[in-house]
Amino acid sequence: MLKELRIDGAHREDHDGGGPPKWVWALVVALVLLAAGGAWAWWWLSGNKPIPVQTATVRANGQGASADAVLQATGYVTARRMATVSAQMTGTLTEVLIDEGFKVKKGQVLARLDDTGLRAGLAAAEAQIRTAEANLGQLRAQLAQAQADERRQAELNASGMTTRQSREQAATAVKTVSAQLEAAQRQIEAAQAQARQARVNFDYATVKAPFDGVVTARAAQVGEIISPLSAGGGFTRTGVGTIVDMDSLEVNVDVNEAYIAQVKADMPCEAVLDAYPDWKIPAHVVAVIPSADRGKATVKVRVALEKKDDRVVPDMGVRVSFLATKPKAEAAVVPGVLLPPDALVQRDGSDAVFVVHDDRAEQRAVKLGADQGKFKLVTSGLKAGETVVVSPPAELKQGSNIVKKD
Repeated sequence: MLKELRIDGAHREDHDGGGPPKWVWALVVALVLLAAGGAWAWWWLSGNKPIPVQTATVRANGQGASADAVLQATGYVTARRMATVSAQMTGTLTEVLIDEGFKVKKGQVLARLDDTGLRAGLAAAEAQIRTAEANLGQLRAQLAQAQADERRQAELNASGMTTRQSREQAATAVKTVSAQLEAAQRQIEAAQAQARQARVNFDYATVKAPFDGVVTARAAQVGEIISPLSAGGGFTRTGVGTIVDMDSLEVNVDVNEAYIAQVKADMPCEAVLDAYPDWKIPAHVVAVIPSADRGKATVKVRVALEKKDDRVVPDMGVRVSFLATKPKAEAAVVPGVLLPPDALVQRDGSDAVFVVHDDRAEQRAVKLGADQGKFKLVTSGLKAGETVVVSPPAELKQGSNIVKKD
């Protein structure tokens, strides 16, 4: 009886001290953690919703647009003088003397076509000239003889030793040979004209550069047929290569029509190539083209580069800053970055900005230098290329979720 009333060790452990079982405590802890997580999630979603903001990317002082720029626009480098060079006749290429990147001078030979038939035609035309000249020499001798016979007949007729008919026949012979001589001279002129035409055709077999420039494309190879006219089958090339006059390079930019009134002829500019962002090229407005693109609502503006360089090539992307005044001589650039004034805020009695990092706002204290035109110069606290919030709303704080406005 006493053995049956004994409590085993496992059962005794579960009820040790008379408290609730361990699984009850585990359940309580889980419920507490779940409630805390729910409260935190509710606070996060209700109190830290993404705030829509406008942003801007800061740049180093002295890089990109000048501080006194009144307007900016983007465009491309274009060549005012560019030609796809071709022969003036259809023929087979026997020589191509150019390649991409070659510098050529006006009149330099670029390619040659098969000129066998043209050479033979020119030789035949020159032979016709020689034949006509020989015939002319023969007729001159006949004219001299006819004139001598006429003089003798005149002397004999004066002395009564010949008839008047003989004298008239001698005079007619002179006129006949003179007419033949005149015809021979015209034949020589015709032969010379044919020779000139044959020589022009022969010269067409040689392709020459129309102006000084740089070869930007080679379009044909030896053995191909080229023609100034496009062939329907597509087997005939229409050009040997493309030459660009690098001295004619300029910039074409599209300016929003809402701001085109600010752009005037001869207005000073600065051009910055996308490939060389630290290089400012002085420029000026050539003309505002009087035609608008209604699809893009822009007007094209021609901008002349005042300094030419081998680094500038056609179709490069470029950013143009239209300046209120012509820039002065190059001065020492103050280190720092240029900040839009609207991005600057006062927090805890000091200057600060909100930097965008992983779609969150990071409040950062900054130090300012002297204003650079319409920009604030930040000497410390920001790096070039960072994105800042422009016109931060009052509810924006450290760690706030943000979303960029369209």
